Amino acid sequence: MGRKFLVALGGAALALSLAACSGGGAGSGEKSGDEKPSDLTIGVSMPTQTSERWIADGNAVKSKLEAKGYKVDLQYAGDDIPTQSQQVDQMITQGADVLVLAAIDGTALSSQLQAAAAAKIPVISYDRLIRGSKDVDFYVSFDNYKVGVAQGTALLVGLGLLNKDGSKGTAKGPLNVELFAGSLDDNNTQYFFGGAMDTLKPFIDNGTLVVKSKQTTPEQVAILRWQQETAQKRMENLLTSSYNDGSKVDGVLSPYDGISRGIITALQNAGYGKGAKKLPVVTGQDAEIASIKLINDGVQSSTVFKDTRLLAEQAVNAAEAFLQKKQPQANDTKTYNNGVKVVPAYLLPIATVYKDDIKATLIDSGYWTAEEVAAGQAKK
Repeated sequence: MGRKFLVALGGAALALSLAACSGGGAGSGEKSGDEKPSDLTIGVSMPTQTSERWIADGNAVKSKLEAKGYKVDLQYAGDDIPTQSQQVDQMITQGADVLVLAAIDGTALSSQLQAAAAAKIPVISYDRLIRGSKDVDFYVSFDNYKVGVAQGTALLVGLGLLNKDGSKGTAKGPLNVELFAGSLDDNNTQYFFGGAMDTLKPFIDNGTLVVKSKQTTPEQVAILRWQQETAQKRMENLLTSSYNDGSKVDGVLSPYDGISRGIITALQNAGYGKGAKKLPVVTGQDAEIASIKLINDGVQSSTVFKDTRLLAEQAVNAAEAFLQKKQPQANDTKTYNNGVKVVPAYLLPIATVYKDDIKATLIDSGYWTAEEVAAGQAKK
């Protein structure tokens, strides 16, 4: 599949530049590189505790750094941009040696990054690319375009238009689908939606898939702050406005498990999942335990698993490299243009999880236990 949607959506911030990294950035550091870990502090800023995923990320980064002897200042910003800005300012003022930042808004931390650069504090952008600043030294994430492709493919598989091996399925159209995207201030949203739409567009163009609401642009389908309640309300509005003629929704592209649960609640409240009115295929992302139970119970169709343990490990590796006056290992130095520079990145693999993948992918790897899947709750 081409990346035409991605390029169209992302503009300058997402241009697939082949240029080398421009600008100086932070990263030169004031430390000699031979300090003991116990003398060094890493500031870690996470966006929210309302998502299981970000709690897991914060805990994983903190525990892995502390296991190596580093001091860690972990802060959650409650999805509030001024709070995150203030927390990062404080980390800089208190002398953090490296910053690991998962930004709420990818453009809202420019002054903090300038201050970090002036103090020679390296900045690692964690999963969400910080845009519009030369003072970003490294990016750790997953291949977010592939996440979108996986979500679009999972929708097609769930609808029976494709088989899991990629071959043509037995289902015939037209099938009604609706589209959801994440928060537009999160750089990843463009990649997720671009990858998904590049995958779905041929089926939309030939009439196999019909977006009955005609809402197909990122601006029309985005969910601010990825909020479950906002997604539920939008799905309710779609059902009222576009499906009041007796027609039904066959599938929903959802970019994140919390959004998926909001969509599913709206559908169930409208009578889907009862009698002959079966629930539509609903995709997801992050393998949150509440949604894994829904997948196991046949309610949600799939999710995209991004192993936060591996992401945390790469963040730690990058932080250690900077503290040792080295450049972190990157496996992508071309893709992630933040509008000012191409930020060197380390991208991790992803996996689509359907019901029959739960044991091998999540339980056997120790990410969730069978008991947690059955309960739909993580053990404390």
